[in-house]
Amino acid sequence: MHDAEVRAALADAPDPLVVDLGYGALPVTTFELAARLRTVRADIRVVGLEIDPARVVPGRDGVSFARGGFELAGLRPVLVRAFNVLRQYPEAAVHEAWATMQAALAPGGLIVDGTCDELGRRCAWILLDSTGPRTLTLAWDPFALARPSDIAERLPKALIHRNIPGERVHALLAAADRAWAEAAPLAPFGPRVRWRDALERLRDHGVPARSYRHRMRDCVLSVPWETAMPAN
Repeated sequence: MHDAEVRAALADAPDPLVVDLGYGALPVTTFELAARLRTVRADIRVVGLEIDPARVVPGRDGVSFARGGFELAGLRPVLVRAFNVLRQYPEAAVHEAWATMQAALAPGGLIVDGTCDELGRRCAWILLDSTGPRTLTLAWDPFALARPSDIAERLPKALIHRNIPGERVHALLAAADRAWAEAAPLAPFGPRVRWRDALERLRDHGVPARSYRHRMRDCVLSVPWETAMPAN
């Protein structure tokens, strides 16, 4: 919940309804999401949606569950988290899925379309509003990657096939690797210190990477969508 836009959307919403789309066989992450969001706003309502009716479980602890897909079961949430959902679809299906979710958002609502590994050590997500993608964020356990571009295998569906020469996301990852290499003298101080230096180097080289006020447990690279969006 370090993203200022997400926090603001939740804080300002008349009805702080959040949808966790495609939570999987067990809703562990849905309950975790609810617990984290309640540190931002105590009255948040969280609904987990699954397309498979066999996965819909009874609600508890203020979290409910229902059957639904990209249409969001007729709900009007201010925030949608869809992690490891679109990766199961072809790239051509991404924009239609986005449009369907966008149409269901409450005013000022946001969508987090992302992918992560099983333990959450490698994560990448696109933040969207009703008009389209706003940012791409890459986050990883400092001890899980040898270099930033290793996160490429977890890029969201809209970008995972675009990590090739001539594409912006490929150039972004290459620039991150160069900055990481330049920061090698700081390696003895640990990967977090090294990444903070690499991030400054990225900015010095013209990459509009976001600056966070608080130190992160993970390494994080967040850029405007235009920095990583597909070339065509």
